[in-house]
Amino acid sequence: MIKTDVIETKSGKIQGYIDNSIHVFKGIPYAEPPIEVLRFKPPVDKKPWNGVCNATEYGPDAFQGKTDLFYRSPKKSEDCLMLNVWTPGTDDKKRPVMFWIHGGDFIAGSGASPLYDGSNLSRHGDVVIVTINYRLGAFGFLYIPGVTANVGLLDQIVALKWVRDNIKTFGGDPNNITIFGQSAGGHAVITLLVMPSAKGLFHRIISQSPGFFAPKPNEKTTKKLFRELGIKPGNIDELRNVPAKNIMKAQKIIYWRDPMEFSPFAPRIDGDIIPKHPMEAIKNGAGKDIEILIGCTLDEVKLFTALILKPIIEKWSEEELKQALLGFIIKSSNLKKEKFERLFETYKEVLGDSEIFDIIVAIHTDAASHIPVICHAEALQVHQKNIYHYIFTWPSPAMGGKLGACHMIELPFIFSTLHKPKVDLFFGKGPDAENLSEKMMDTWVSFARNGNPDHDGIPEWPSYDIEKRSTMMLGKEIKIVEKPFEKERAAWDDIKFF
Repeated sequence: MIKTDVIETKSGKIQGYIDNSIHVFKGIPYAEPPIEVLRFKPPVDKKPWNGVCNATEYGPDAFQGKTDLFYRSPKKSEDCLMLNVWTPGTDDKKRPVMFWIHGGDFIAGSGASPLYDGSNLSRHGDVVIVTINYRLGAFGFLYIPGVTANVGLLDQIVALKWVRDNIKTFGGDPNNITIFGQSAGGHAVITLLVMPSAKGLFHRIISQSPGFFAPKPNEKTTKKLFRELGIKPGNIDELRNVPAKNIMKAQKIIYWRDPMEFSPFAPRIDGDIIPKHPMEAIKNGAGKDIEILIGCTLDEVKLFTALILKPIIEKWSEEELKQALLGFIIKSSNLKKEKFERLFETYKEVLGDSEIFDIIVAIHTDAASHIPVICHAEALQVHQKNIYHYIFTWPSPAMGGKLGACHMIELPFIFSTLHKPKVDLFFGKGPDAENLSEKMMDTWVSFARNGNPDHDGIPEWPSYDIEKRSTMMLGKEIKIVEKPFEKERAAWDDIKFF
């Protein structure tokens, strides 16, 4: 292993290693371990250390009940507040910085996943890549009014502050930071956009498959957790003494009790850290100075309907399926049953002879992904003209193609990690895949560099507005489409989502 030079940060000295010209630094602590009395509390800045931090291996992942489909963490711990950096050089070139926030429904995931290895993206775009771990599940998103809320988001903010204060040492530009994330990470990116404590810590955002913010604080989940653990509701001191594995067991029971429920552990409006609903804040001008790239995949929920939900609900009747879907949508909107029936008929007309399950999946995909993305883009473009919208259309080869362009399918194309072991079985391979990955990297890097995703390898990309609704379709064919799926989109026009 070829070591890097020892570099000096405000936290202390760090040494990583060099891999094919990229300087790699793993497992850098950015905050004090959130354990014992610090469990459930806001993160505390990392105290400067003595000696040299050996940054050649990833630190522990956040304690969690499960990991992603392509990564099995060898170590998990509450002592997880660490970040990783890939850079072409520890010099003074002031490269764009791309700060990645992983997904996982706020209960799983890791900045150390092989899918997010920053080496190729850093090398290809001459940019600095940062990935982070943050507290997940009950440890990061337990909600007790006036006691604890959203500390997982505060972890992200402390990590951003560490990057702002130290990234120049890694060859990055602290005045050109793009935060990007997918699923829960895309949700977090939108939320950070409207959080007062995050203001000024980043300059652009890329939000991939963000979904909708939960409509209101949810104390029911907290009560369920205390009940499962046999603790008096609100007794945070006793909860701090409960073994982590017991909390994970209770969390798992809560999470799987209702597969159509919103994420039980996720950011919540608490009046302080998140003062108001992000959509309301956006409509009032929050983030008006931030350029934004936002989008999702064509068949988002097929990942969940095929792998998780279908075995549970495939024997349900048409009416049972419709009622479950209606219940899901109502939780985030003002939808009434009569309007839902008209919505359902619109999709039946558009999809023709499709089976009832496929119609349900199409509506669910739009309710969970396409419509939230469009609503965000519509609200943002009122105050900011540099808004760009995409739909990723590359289909997964898994399960005989039944997954389509499902949730998370774009990830290895952005990071150029298609070569990782077994990744091709789910994401595909071959010249077309490699070509798409090149274009995706160029697109994301171009946006991070100058706030515009345009580059020579793709058609000219107009900004988004409600007249043309210009959308870049990214897949085997890359093209601009105006008003894609307009009939389905228009069916949601008078449904409010917050």
